[in-house]
This record gives sequence, structure tokens and C-alpha cells, in this order.
Amino acid sequence: MNPFLNRRDFNQYTALGGAVALSAGLGRVGSASSLLAEEHAKVSFPMGKAEHCVMIWLGGGAGQIDTWDPKVKGDPKANKAGSYYDKIQTAIPGVEVCEHLSRCAPIMDRFTLFRTVHHDVIDEHAAATNRMHTGRPVSETVIYPSVGSVIAHQRGAAGDGVPAYVLIGYPSTTRGPGFLGSKGNYVYLTDTESGPQGFQPASVIRQERQARRNELLKKVRQLNTTEEKQALLKNYESMIDEAQRLAGPQFMRIFDLKSESADLRNEYGGEFGQRCLLTRRLLQSGVRFVEVSHNLNFLNGTGWDVHNDGIVQQHRLIQELDQALAALVLDLERNKLLDKTLIVVSTEFGRPAKFDGGGGRGHHGKCFSVACAGGGIKTGVAIGETDDLAMNIVSRPVSVPDLHATMYATCGVNPHEELYAGERPVPITDGGTPVLELFS
Repeated sequence: MNPFLNRRDFNQYTALGGAVALSAGLGRVGSASSLLAEEHAKVSFPMGKAEHCVMIWLGGGAGQIDTWDPKVKGDPKANKAGSYYDKIQTAIPGVEVCEHLSRCAPIMDRFTLFRTVHHDVIDEHAAATNRMHTGRPVSETVIYPSVGSVIAHQRGAAGDGVPAYVLIGYPSTTRGPGFLGSKGNYVYLTDTESGPQGFQPASVIRQERQARRNELLKKVRQLNTTEEKQALLKNYESMIDEAQRLAGPQFMRIFDLKSESADLRNEYGGEFGQRCLLTRRLLQSGVRFVEVSHNLNFLNGTGWDVHNDGIVQQHRLIQELDQALAALVLDLERNKLLDKTLIVVSTEFGRPAKFDGGGGRGHHGKCFSVACAGGGIKTGVAIGETDDLAMNIVSRPVSVPDLHATMYATCGVNPHEELYAGERPVPITDGGTPVLELFS
């Protein structure tokens, strides 16, 4: 039983299970499944009031024991398991973090730490990344949408002339809309100075040539095609309409970071910090969901995937994250946006307490941390407890669907609402339940 369900909900599910079993026994398996989905959606969930969501992605697998859930200090040379760094106190009594999170530590009362996130993917970075973005295993038949795409699809943009979803990082199917189509897609960029490319025709395309292209496209749209091709064409038309909507100067002005004070730009730090500053500007303009990839170009040589001696320079990653994240939290707070914006610092899996033969760490999916801030939910708390080496969950496990359900509920999206992959109903989460204590 989910530990966050109350007695009334449990009784409702128990009774519903009997109804489903009876219906299946009478040979109405399809109607039983539909009944289960309909009744499941009726269970009430708290709905937050956050208007925006930011996901900071630590690609490679950030170790919980070296960041948000430090334990006794280890020693790779002596093969002693434990944290690589010392730990420091935070603004939350009894909650400690890595010494290199020194800027976040004193403002930890704005944070919510999930220390018991878990899944069963260990050795496949791509599969684990997909799991943390979609909340489901990779499927051979369905391409599931990412959490960013679902929020964009359900809520739309919060302002005019901007997209609902911006990805600051490299594009991938995992981060995309899956079966939702173009309405849930993202605009992506890797260069914070020039902004996204491709919204306007190339300089060699003169107005007359563009007009001929538009006329040809109009004729193609009028062709009698199959239903499948019509769906593809409709999706393509939607993309064109969105690109034309974003082609004006209003959207591109957001990327002028030099309009911000030098002191503020310095507060955010280097290139990653500037991406986080851009994120604040995107939120202010009405972008609903922003994913910011950290360490695109491997500051420490290996990124967060710290096998062998890759761990030696890991502190540089943590320090860079610490500076930019603390600046973003405080900047949003000054602009009265923190309670309206849920920040989620996520990764594909954690790291074991034991060191590998080269002094680094392997992969660990049974127990790892996701840090959140703002969002108008309860902050200044750590959800879940791990053992003395952050290897196993002691209390309050949080599944990936539960984490996503919490994100959705915070942003005013019903995590049990059904979307449709063709004619197939697909609940927004894979049975996830929000962490209810955060909404009290």
C-alpha cells in the first residue's frame, strides 16, 4: 500500500479492486480497466499553485553521498566507504550537505530534499535518463512524453510570444513530447548569447522565394492523404505556426543577458550560471517549463559520471552548481517568483558509498537524492531517511512516479488524468502519488 494514502482512499481502492476482479471474471476486461482508470482519477489530490517549473539536470549520475545526503567521510586510498568530502550544517536543523554546497546550505529552508528516490535501472545511462524524464521504462510500442512536455501540454505558455517549454541543452527524444506531438515539444538552445536558431528564414531566402514556398506548402496541405499522413501534416503545420509566432523580436530580447547588472551576472557565475540567469528571464516572460543541463562540456573531464579518477575534480562541479543554484533561488525570491516556481535538481541515478578500483564510484539506483526548492509547497524538510552509507532506504521511499506526481500536483496538473496515445488512454503518471505532507 502506498504510505501516503489515507484510510478512505485505501478502502476505495480495495473496493474498486473487487469490482475490477468481478468485471474481469464476467469477461469484461476492457470495461474493468476503464473503470479502474476512471475511479483512480476521482481520488482527490492536493493541487498546488506553482506557475512554472525548472529542472536542473545533472547528467551522468550525481552521487547523493557527495552532495545532498553526506555520511561519514571515506577514503578511496584505504578503500574505506563513505563521503568524499566533509559535511556542513544547513538552515534545516539536523540536515547536513556536502561542504561544497556552502551557498545553498544557509538557504536550505527554501529547499525540499527527497533523499529516497529510487528505480531499478543501474548500468544504462540512457534508460535511466529516460526513466527520470518520463517516469516509465522504455517501451517498444509507445514513446512516452517527458515531464516537461506534459506540463507544457497541459498548462501551455504563461505569456504571449513565448514557448511553453524551453530546453537549455542538447535535444533528445527522452526530453520530448512522445505521443503528445508538437504541442508538447520544446525550443532548445545551447548558446545563451545567440538564443535558439531557425525561427527566421536564412538571409539568402528573399521574400519572393519565401512566398513561393508558402504557396507550395498550401497546395500540399490540400492534397487528399491518408489519416496517418494528415496527422503528420497537422503536426508539421503546428510546428510552423509556433516558429512564426516566436520569430519576432519580443522572444529574442529575452536572451540579452547584458541588460542585467554586472553584479547579478557575477553572482550567478560562469556559463552554467548564465544559463540559470537566462532561465529566470524565460520564466518572467511566461515560459512554463525550463530544463537546464549542467556541465554540457565536462568541466571536470568526466561530468557527474565519476568513475576512477573522474572524482578528483568533482568538487568543481558541485561548486559551480552551488553558486548558480543559490543565485537562482535568491533571484527568484527577490522577484517574488520563488513560491510560483518549482525548482527540481535531478539526475539519472546516484553513486555507491564504496569506491571503485580507480578511486571513483560506480552507479547506484536503489537510493539517491533529488533536491527541490520553492514551488509554494512545504520547504525546510528532508523527505526520507537512508542508512549510514546512503545505500539503502530506511524510511519513506519515493518512487519516480511519486516524484513526478508531486511535481505535477505542485504545478496544478492532475497526475492521474489520462492522455491519449492514439486511442489508447495513458495516465499522466505510472500510478504515482504526490507526497501529501508537502501540501499541508
